Amino acid sequence: MRRMNKIFRGDGRTVIVAMDHGTGLPVLPDLNKTGDVLQKIVAGGADAILTSYGIATRYEEEISGAGLILRLDGGNSALSKNSAGNQVFSPEDAVRIGSDGCACMGFPGAENEVATLTQVSRYAVEARTWGMPLMAEMLPGGFAPEPPNSVENVRLAARIGAECGADIIKTVYTGTPKEFKSVVDGCFRPVVILGGEKSSNLAGLFLIIEQAMEAGASGVAIGRNVWKHPDPGAVTQALVELVHDGKSAGEVGSNL
Repeated sequence: MRRMNKIFRGDGRTVIVAMDHGTGLPVLPDLNKTGDVLQKIVAGGADAILTSYGIATRYEEEISGAGLILRLDGGNSALSKNSAGNQVFSPEDAVRIGSDGCACMGFPGAENEVATLTQVSRYAVEARTWGMPLMAEMLPGGFAPEPPNSVENVRLAARIGAECGADIIKTVYTGTPKEFKSVVDGCFRPVVILGGEKSSNLAGLFLIIEQAMEAGASGVAIGRNVWKHPDPGAVTQALVELVHDGKSAGEVGSNL
């Protein structure tokens, strides 16, 4: 699909910055000045922004220098104990606002497994109708501690996402580079790793990214560790250097 070229560079890799958290999670005061943060992230070299319908339509100019991926599912918040995300927007909605891709969750092994995997499959069919790449965030058990994020479970989750029709798989890095290579090798779609909750140890996160790239990952989809940092542009630039320029974690982390 041509739109994949707006997400991935010619080297087949991508740096996606996720700013879709505000549909249900606290993002303030870090995103009080959303436009300013977006400008810094795009200037830092982000290939694409994964975000909400509200941000995508309000900050079109700020995002215009990067690809746009629209989060399709949601409908729940931190104020509720319900962790199940339902369809909120459609691939057609993503097309209408000029998105280059769309995204949803898939939770193999979770209580809402059937609902989320069915949703991934339906999104995949509809998205392909519009020539729209679908990124599926495939997490064993969703956000619950069980089943664990073992290499075997992550490998299965990633494969399921590809089999359901997703064009890009977003998942957690686990194991050693050799072990995670089995996740990448077992998935016939590009695999990007997520960053998770805000870390106080960026050096550790950069090392994980270095290892994931060594294992054959196609990039990253990092959110809170970028926009919660005092210098989101610098963190984005560091991610670009790790993913696209082949620099080591030690090289990019020296100034952060």
